[in-house]
Amino acid sequence: MASNGDLFGGGPARKPGGAKSAPPAAPKPKAAAKSTRGTPGEEDYNADSIEVLEGLEPVRRRPGLYIGGTDETALHHLFAEVLDNAMDEAVAGHATWIDVSLEPGDWLTVTDNGRGIPVDPHPKFPKKSALEVIMTTLHAGGKFDSGAYQTSGGLHGVGVSVVNALATRLEVEVARGQQLYFQAFERGKPVGKLENRGKVANRRGTRVRFHPDAQIFGPDAHFSPARLFRMARSKAYLFGGVEIRWRCDPSLVKADGPIPAEAVFRFPGGLRDYLATDVEGKDTVAETSFSGKVEKPGGHGSVEWAVTWLADEDGFVHSYCNTIPTPDGGTHEAGLRLALLRALKDHAERVGQSRRFSSVSTDDVMSGCAALISIFVREPEFQGQNKSRLMSSEATRLVEGVVRDAFDHWLADSPTQAAKLIDFAVERAEERLRRKAEKDVARKTPGRKLRLPGKLADCSSNSPSETELFIVEGDSAGGSAKQARDRATQAVLPLRGKILNVASATRDKLAGNQQIGDLLLALGVSGGAAYKEADLRYGKIIIMTDADVDGAHIASLLITFFWRQTPRLIETGRLYLALPPLYKLTQGAKTAYARDDRHKAELMKSFFTGKGKVEVSRFKGLGEMLPAQLKETTMDRRKRILLRVSVAEEDRQATADSVERLMGNKPEARFAFIQERAQFASAETLDI
Repeated sequence: MASNGDLFGGGPARKPGGAKSAPPAAPKPKAAAKSTRGTPGEEDYNADSIEVLEGLEPVRRRPGLYIGGTDETALHHLFAEVLDNAMDEAVAGHATWIDVSLEPGDWLTVTDNGRGIPVDPHPKFPKKSALEVIMTTLHAGGKFDSGAYQTSGGLHGVGVSVVNALATRLEVEVARGQQLYFQAFERGKPVGKLENRGKVANRRGTRVRFHPDAQIFGPDAHFSPARLFRMARSKAYLFGGVEIRWRCDPSLVKADGPIPAEAVFRFPGGLRDYLATDVEGKDTVAETSFSGKVEKPGGHGSVEWAVTWLADEDGFVHSYCNTIPTPDGGTHEAGLRLALLRALKDHAERVGQSRRFSSVSTDDVMSGCAALISIFVREPEFQGQNKSRLMSSEATRLVEGVVRDAFDHWLADSPTQAAKLIDFAVERAEERLRRKAEKDVARKTPGRKLRLPGKLADCSSNSPSETELFIVEGDSAGGSAKQARDRATQAVLPLRGKILNVASATRDKLAGNQQIGDLLLALGVSGGAAYKEADLRYGKIIIMTDADVDGAHIASLLITFFWRQTPRLIETGRLYLALPPLYKLTQGAKTAYARDDRHKAELMKSFFTGKGKVEVSRFKGLGEMLPAQLKETTMDRRKRILLRVSVAEEDRQATADSVERLMGNKPEARFAFIQERAQFASAETLDI
């Protein structure tokens, strides 16, 4: 899955002083060399001790202050700085494409068809071109004057000059006014003056080609083609009006994984396309994502978003400001969180669900939320040169106002999806409160033993690979099963009557049902999204009910419970149905057991062939069977027959539809089902 790190190929940049450091690029300050006692005395501390670092020397002395360190993430940040300048031209409407090219030897080139860096003499430095000033002077650039760029990412004026300072060689070509200009730099210092290389007809824009300095990043540091590829692709998602062309030497591609040597990125759908790629193949709560884009009039900013909710996985929020990734979030993320919570809460009140929704917090709504948010604002304020966190206070108001209004309309237009989201958020809130209560109990009783339902007859083994839990109907059947079991590996949990139909029960009724609570407690797991396979206490879960219509109904209710609350248990093949007999057939010394009428008829023909009357007795239930009979027919591993409950991947949706139709809270759907199949009913099938 893509992430904020995709723009940098990993997590946020390390702070200075991380695990990897580079050899010093310049000698230590004179003051440090003068002292022999650790701290210079008054006689040693004078005007000669004060250094004045000029030009780009501060960058080479302390690169961590500008790019976060000298590790691999910082190395790739150089590419981000150059790419951001090209993207600013595209966002401003002056460039339509950006070309990224990686050559052997870590030579990286970024080209755009924008306006081109100005090359005329700078007013404050008449002997230097504006290009040279930009490349060699910190805090010089066109981003400070809002007239040059309405919105831009590089606002500190240090981006490309830092790249220049930390590059062994950097070359700039500018096509402007049908003239081609060139200037080269080595470790931040110009190699000669700006050159006019003559007339060019159909070309405009800027080309920056550079090689990172091994003195700073170490001899083993190299650009990762896969990482650069992801960074370039991510930028294209953030601005649908730009085309980014990717080229990489084939020899480098082979060494770094399955990425193409050439590709073209253009995503008119923007973040909607980005999110679809991120969550492809994952189950979502709502069928459609919530996405949109709003531009404020007068060029005062824009907000684009794409949001969905993952059913069974943790969510993520990736945020951007002026195409700059903000892995540490900030004020725009705060606005998104507020907008989603308040709009969903307002909708819950409109549909009469405010009481259920009252305990829902922002964290509950954002749990499982997969969101992308991108804003464009004038003069944003970031935390640090790496711009990892947005600090602009107006971004919160901008995002909350825009997204909340749009989400209100989306919820109103999609009532079914809105209902699913409300249920999802309420379920997360209930789970959060349950975990909090369990922690409170744990703090109060640190020496407590494992709590188990009182009627559970547990086994002595703790190994899930060999243990089984039999879920039986009633205390009478439970008594027989407890005597018939293998006490080392077989546990028995009797249930009282029919279990709650979870498909039609409300959340409150489900949470307050004692039998459901006892069952989950015996299994050792939580229901819903909080289910964890590792917590399951038994390797097999076996439903053992009477071999009649009532038994089949109870088994159906239990299977519905497992399908809705612990579907992973079914997917991993841990749920089974026992097949207890309905009849006992006896002829002299010969005895056999039949599962149903059809099996009884087969035994009468094939097993009882001699003369003499066959005595047929029907079991009224498992409780009527002797423990020895129950063990022989149903619980003994050597003789029993179990049916595994499974659902093929291609049948999952059809199964979900059938469960909803037959077990859900719409009786008219069941009535229609019965009418459609009335012709197949008979006295035999109805057990009359």
